[in-house]
Amino acid sequence: MTHKASNRIGIVGGGIIGLSSAYYLHKAGYQVTLFDQNPILDGCSFGNAGMIVPSHIIPLAQPGMIAKGMRWMLDSTSPFYVKPRLNLELARWGWLFFRNSTPEHVERSIPVLRDISLLSKALYQDLAANGDLDFEWQERGLMMLYKTASAEHEMAEEADVANRAGIEARVLTGQQVQDLEPNARVDVRGAVLYPGDAHLNPGELIRSLVTYLRKEGVIIHESQAVTGFGKTGSRIKSVQTAQGDYPVDQLVVAGGAWSPALARMLDLSLSMQGGKGYSFVLRNLTNNVRIPAIMLEARATATPMGSDLRFAGTLEVAGTDMTVNMNRVRGIVQSINQYYPDIPVTMPDVDVVWRGLRPCSPDGLPYIGRTKRYENVVLATGHGMMGLSLGPGTGKLVSEEIGGKADSMDIAAFSPDRFS
Repeated sequence: MTHKASNRIGIVGGGIIGLSSAYYLHKAGYQVTLFDQNPILDGCSFGNAGMIVPSHIIPLAQPGMIAKGMRWMLDSTSPFYVKPRLNLELARWGWLFFRNSTPEHVERSIPVLRDISLLSKALYQDLAANGDLDFEWQERGLMMLYKTASAEHEMAEEADVANRAGIEARVLTGQQVQDLEPNARVDVRGAVLYPGDAHLNPGELIRSLVTYLRKEGVIIHESQAVTGFGKTGSRIKSVQTAQGDYPVDQLVVAGGAWSPALARMLDLSLSMQGGKGYSFVLRNLTNNVRIPAIMLEARATATPMGSDLRFAGTLEVAGTDMTVNMNRVRGIVQSINQYYPDIPVTMPDVDVVWRGLRPCSPDGLPYIGRTKRYENVVLATGHGMMGLSLGPGTGKLVSEEIGGKADSMDIAAFSPDRFS
């Protein structure tokens, strides 16, 4: 492949966003070097719920979320928890979250979240078909399961919002849910089915991407932390690590929950908090679930992966603290049998509980695009719980931004400078 002039791209971050950016930049003819501080197969993208969710068009920052969060904060097994700590960044993030939890913000966010989600899903369909990667792509939809009348009311409203935005949503009775799940008993009042959603095996996807990129000549430096950047005026000249300096013509910051620390090295302020989530897997089930589900009141998820079933959940705003809080895992375990009474689930050992940090922006939209401060820096981070879902779409937008081509969509709403 002929490489472009000013073609050396440095990408910091080896999660799904960094790897997707590397894939599309490589396809566009750039010479790509990627850095990650950890072994890549340990990252947040690896153990997540594996859901591709064009249905998720309402941002986390929404009316009523603050009140809900306040109630949940008092319960250590609740699905959403902010670890209390004296921290200016957390206070600023909370204030911006509060300021963006308005009907107007939701209204503005729906079309852009829909467009990047649909772009990303179409790219996944291409990737599943073109033979480069292998990741067990399945298009079976997603069910939002609920047990109470109040959740039914809330979900009917969300289904209405989705249908108006052009995302198909169907309200199902408890019996209709059971009819779609022939092998597992489901005890619910009803569900909203989003037939356009999909799922995949995230571990296979990441493994497959790393193998493909290395084979294609993309250089991946794992377990190599970035310590700084060489700068000349408004340009970044090099990525600095303990192992040496690497010259770059353009820089992509895709560091997930660690992006604020990288931004500080660039004298940028990026409001973001790590939202910790947990997952664990039940292996070799004889009667598995067919359709991925979100158990609404429990705010936990169930995703079939072959004969395995992966449960994931909770959003614990805890900076970059990676300890496992088993109380929160207990909250997931206790809720599962209220929905799937016959699936044998017991409290997993702490050493098999996977955890990862989702990079949460205060308005529920990712940061994608250039920053005014530098002429050759693109940010791609802050996707919250949607990183896997929005990976290919973001990677494609990053490659377009670096190539100066017309974007697949307008990314003004994702500006990294929007809070500075």
